[in-house]
Amino acid sequence: MEKNAKIYIAGHRGLVGSAIMRCLQAREYTNLLKKSIGELNLLDQVAVNAFFEQERPEYVFLAAAKVGGIGANSTYPADFIYENTMIGFNVIHAAYKTGVKKLINLGSSCIYPKLAPQPIKEEYLLSDLLEPTNEAYAIAKISVIKLCTYYNRQYGTDFLSAMPTNLYGPGDNYDLNSSHVLPALIRKFHEAKVSGYDRVTLWGDGAPRREFLFSDDLAEALIMLMQNNSTNDLSNPAGDFVNIGSGEDLTIKELAEKVCDVVYAEMPDRRCRIEWDTSKPNGTPRKLLDISKIIALGFSPRIGLTDGISLAYKDFISDIPI
Repeated sequence: MEKNAKIYIAGHRGLVGSAIMRCLQAREYTNLLKKSIGELNLLDQVAVNAFFEQERPEYVFLAAAKVGGIGANSTYPADFIYENTMIGFNVIHAAYKTGVKKLINLGSSCIYPKLAPQPIKEEYLLSDLLEPTNEAYAIAKISVIKLCTYYNRQYGTDFLSAMPTNLYGPGDNYDLNSSHVLPALIRKFHEAKVSGYDRVTLWGDGAPRREFLFSDDLAEALIMLMQNNSTNDLSNPAGDFVNIGSGEDLTIKELAEKVCDVVYAEMPDRRCRIEWDTSKPNGTPRKLLDISKIIALGFSPRIGLTDGISLAYKDFISDIPI
């Protein structure tokens, strides 16, 4: 991937897209295409086709998506399956029609069965039932992964997919109605700290285990794949994709304690109590990815969870003072 290659980052304002932008700019890539939602509606096939015909990007990072936590996925399943399917299909078909050299599609670890063996290998895709609370999102993401694989087989394209674990970092979504667990915890504990509340109530019982990866680490892995790897390197019985994660997990209870420690680092004597609302769903019991394939390709995460939470919290309070 040449330094002056025309590169399109779909979803450049989001958590992953903005991290890709930072990492590409740090590596002195100079010809980066970016369009905001107001400038290019990725749900509009005609508009997407016209953009690709006009701009002719050589490389594409497909990081645009409608995302959210358990509550949002459960409340708006039709929106999640429709928008994520349309975004993926429109961009991938336009990339094929205009001869894009390579595309990397961002999936999600929620594509795997709810009760998949741990750690989760790529070939476990579609081996059992999905987690009901995010089934709509997962089906959309699986469809886009399969579309990439089938275009590779039928048309000889080089369209790869990456399955990241739970992500967090600068530019995350901290809206309590639609955010994922880690940014939601940051906001809840921050609001308790500044308001003087003595407790925070969290969903479930804290027992599920989750794995987390800092967004800039993911971006480095994606750029590595774009530069060095092809469908031959990623192909497996389930498709042309690879897991990307940290290789370590912890319980939601342990995560909540870590976030609380970071938020209250300067005033530990005022630390609030954590209560669990067991009437709310836990979600999948455990999601730890097998990352042996991406490690073998040369990836190694750099930012540990505690340091990453500290960086994310600094970003949160700088952007959204409460």
